Amino acid sequence: MAYDEDLANRIRELTAGEHAEEKPMFGGLAFLIGGHMAVAVSGSGGLMVRVPPDDTATLTQRKHVEPMVMAGRETRGWVRVSSDGVKTARQLQSWVGRGIAHARSLPPK
Repeated sequence: MAYDEDLANRIRELTAGEHAEEKPMFGGLAFLIGGHMAVAVSGSGGLMVRVPPDDTATLTQRKHVEPMVMAGRETRGWVRVSSDGVKTARQLQSWVGRGIAHARSLPPK
């Protein structure tokens, strides 16, 4: 499944002043800040968001949010937000802002 181009365009608007780099990854489109992936439009729908690893368990208790699973393992520091969780501008801004803030907190690549 191809990623949601409309969602990607909405993220482009939110990251316009961030000098975000776009890179096709994992069947979707990733947005990198300072060389670190902040968020990605998933090829299987919704959004992948980079978060502080210690926040993962708390965030996955929210509606429309689940742990990110890669190679059969839960990946701390990442969450998957379903399409229903990023329908509104406010919802999307919150998640994109969270991903950008965490990517900025990481050492430069």
